[in-house]
Amino acid sequence: MNKITRVDSSGYLFDNRSLVTLIMPLIVEQLLAVLVGMADSIMIASVGEAAVSGVSLVDQIMVLLINIFAALATGGAVVAGQYLGHGRKESACQSATQLVWFITICAVVITSVVYAGKNLILHGVFGQIEPEVMKHADIYLMIVTMAIPFMALYNAGAAVFRAMGNSKVSMQVSIIMNIINVAGNAILIYGFHRGTEGVAIPTLVSRIVAAVIIIILLCNEKQILHIERTWRYRVDWSHVKKILSVGVPNGLESSMFQLGKILVLSLVSTFGTYAIAANAVGNAIALFQILPGMAINLAVTTVIARCVGAGDYEQVKYYNRKLMIITHVGTAVMVLGVFSILPLILKAYRLSPETAAATRQIIYFHGICAILIWPASFTLPSTFRASGDARACMVISMVSMWLFRIVFSYVLGEYFGIGVFGVWVAMVIDWVFRALCFVIRYYRGGWKKQSLVQ
Repeated sequence: MNKITRVDSSGYLFDNRSLVTLIMPLIVEQLLAVLVGMADSIMIASVGEAAVSGVSLVDQIMVLLINIFAALATGGAVVAGQYLGHGRKESACQSATQLVWFITICAVVITSVVYAGKNLILHGVFGQIEPEVMKHADIYLMIVTMAIPFMALYNAGAAVFRAMGNSKVSMQVSIIMNIINVAGNAILIYGFHRGTEGVAIPTLVSRIVAAVIIIILLCNEKQILHIERTWRYRVDWSHVKKILSVGVPNGLESSMFQLGKILVLSLVSTFGTYAIAANAVGNAIALFQILPGMAINLAVTTVIARCVGAGDYEQVKYYNRKLMIITHVGTAVMVLGVFSILPLILKAYRLSPETAAATRQIIYFHGICAILIWPASFTLPSTFRASGDARACMVISMVSMWLFRIVFSYVLGEYFGIGVFGVWVAMVIDWVFRALCFVIRYYRGGWKKQSLVQ
């Protein structure tokens, strides 16, 4: 973000090798997550476009919940990372323990709410959709909702490992989880012809296994960060408040962001099944284009939180600039790779000509904009959150989403008749506004005064 000058980084916390060791497993983990999501949608496509649409609708709800847990986990990672940077290992471990317990309790409550409000979710949120799509959505929701507490535990555990700079463990657990998921899908869909259930059941089983493994590993006291081995939980508000000071604004931002996508999805559903399918496939492919950025955002939390805990903002600036450049380059490489194999991907989905054409238009537009705008819109605020400045990120993101993404989706998609492509144009308008606000805040420097550890 600043003018590039020569910096003597020999005494800095993370050398190039440390950054590669941190980032590469995160890229692999994100790649696996996206690949499995795509594999799920390709396999369910064999059941029909109605199944693809039904599963994609429920997945929007699941992504909303995953984002909430990831936000809380990020709060825990920021606090633990700042404590480590400050040299207070015991306090960092206490924060990790509080995070795991607190996020689990929240997940159990949310699971109960989802089951209790199932009809409202299916009929109130998604609006009028075709009966066949509703049938698949209902089956999928009933099964994957049981996985919510395990999603939360995995997110918390993975965040703690990343906070200590060990992203290899979460990658290895992710590999196990995704092997179970893909193999289970193949067996149940193609072997037992279970349709939507064949996608949902392996998702549940894989998340249970991942959560159990990562929590067992976190109980190992030889780890730099570990959690207390006990079934008794006492809330330590001194730690929980710090976690929530980042987790709540980050969670509200993520949940409102996803809620906005769900509201826009209700608009997309009025354009017909082709539009729902194009939007779903477009979302799956678009994730590949921003995959390096999503991985680096996780690394930003680890690196910047440690620097802020050490009170060294010169290192913060240095690593922010370096990681932003890596994000731009990585995104460009991935986007060009996706463009080169896009015909093969669309063929694998077995889409109708109308759906394939709409998806192709979405992916080309999204990819070009991702290279130019996405890092400033999403990687830069990760630096702010790692510094403890989560509230400003929340305000900027929520205002931008409601004023630009949602309003312009209806203006462009419905009023001007652009359809599903108009929804994606509105999303990029949202990116532009966010990026502008975050760059201004970076140079003003107010984010430097938000450290959680003194």
